Formats: sequence, C-alpha cells, structure tokens
Amino acid sequence: MSESTAAEVTPVAVVTGASSGIGAATARALASQGFQVVLGARRVDRVQALAAEIGGTGMQLDVTDEESVARFVDGLDSVHVLVNNAGGAKGLDPVATANLDDWRWMWETNVLGTLRMTRALLPALEASGDGLIVTITSVAALEAYDNGAGYTSAKHAQGVLHRTLRYELLGRPIRLTEIAPGMVDTDFSLVRFDGDKERADAVYQGLTPLTADDVAEVIGFVASRPPHVNLDQIVLKPRDQASARRNIKTG
Repeated sequence: MSESTAAEVTPVAVVTGASSGIGAATARALASQGFQVVLGARRVDRVQALAAEIGGTGMQLDVTDEESVARFVDGLDSVHVLVNNAGGAKGLDPVATANLDDWRWMWETNVLGTLRMTRALLPALEASGDGLIVTITSVAALEAYDNGAGYTSAKHAQGVLHRTLRYELLGRPIRLTEIAPGMVDTDFSLVRFDGDKERADAVYQGLTPLTADDVAEVIGFVASRPPHVNLDQIVLKPRDQASARRNIKTG
C-alpha cells in the first residue's frame, strides 16, 4: 500500500476541550490506537503543543462560538470519532442566589457547545461509514445535588440531547456512547471555584478520585469496539464515591 493510500484510510478522531484533563488524555489514548487526532480548545498553544507530541493537528476552538466551530470543522469531510468533552461548571450557588452569567456559560458550553459540534460533524461522521459520538456528561446528568442546579441542569440537558440522537440516528452508521464520570482530578474544580486552588484541592482530599487517564482508557475501549457494538451509557466513579452527593468524606 502506498503512503498516500495509507493516509487516506487513517481514521480521524476529533476531541474538544483537548488542552488539558480528560480531553488531553483522550487525544493521547486515541493517537496510540492509530487515530489521526484533531484537537480543539480555546488555549491554542496547548493543543498545538500536544498535537506536535502525538502527531495530530491542534486548532483553536470555542464551542460557544458558531464561527469558531465552522472554521474548526472546515475540511473535515470524514470523521470516525467525535469526543464532545468541552464543558465545565461554575460556582455552587443555590437557586435562590443563582448567578445568571454562570448559568449561561454552563448551558452555552455544555449543551449548545455539544449541539454545535455534533450538528456540524454529523455529515462527516456518516461519511466515514462507522462514526462514533462520545459525549462526556457526568453523574450530574443523572442526579441532582444541593447548590448544583446550574451544572446539573446543563448536564441533564446535554445527556438528553445525546440520548435523543440515539433514536434519531438509528439505522445510520453512527454509534453513540455517553460517558458519565464521577469525581475526576482535573482542572474541573479549579474552574468551578474561579481559580481558587486551595478550595479546588480540598474537593479531593481524603479520597482517591479518578484520573483523566482512567476516563481516557474507557473512551479508547469504546472506540475500539466493532461497528455493530454500541455501548450506550457508561457511568464511571471512583471506589470512594457512591453518588454525586455521597462519598467516603460525606458518609
């Protein structure tokens, strides 16, 4: 097989929010499985550095911006895997004192960001003949907890968006997997608490959370399944966590 032919059949994987955490670990995992990985994030210097490390392509991507999404997907005519990882939480305010700007950011990033990327790449996923959409939601997409309505409502909506696609795309060559992690030691809490590292670190003290690599390994397993196998939903929690509200610290 010629080099040009080999390049044509190399499967392409797109990972959003790939500058750190689960996204970066997933990009490395998929590259190790032979995917040509296209990484997107707002911190373009980070994704370009990681892309150089794994032999992929790093581009600026803001999933809350329609024009940014359009520029990112331009030229991606065949995509085998889309990992909707971009998202996050802001604040822990009760509903009575909800910060509307934080809510808007969470809904724009988690829900509409997933919608923009998925809608934009559906033709390319179908064109691959065996597309896979992996959406990273959270146990917060399945449960509610005190002072978390902004995030849990956004994650519930993101999960329902993804699960609806499972019905709408039935019969087309696209598989869909929702991965709902529990506590993962990434920048998640640092973003939620607006850069307060002491407060963010305290979330994981006294227990052993998942790592980004733990989640990436599961994503890699999903991506390695044959076309007829669809892993609909995977809930992934550390041993020290029983639910969104209960872990070995909370009892």
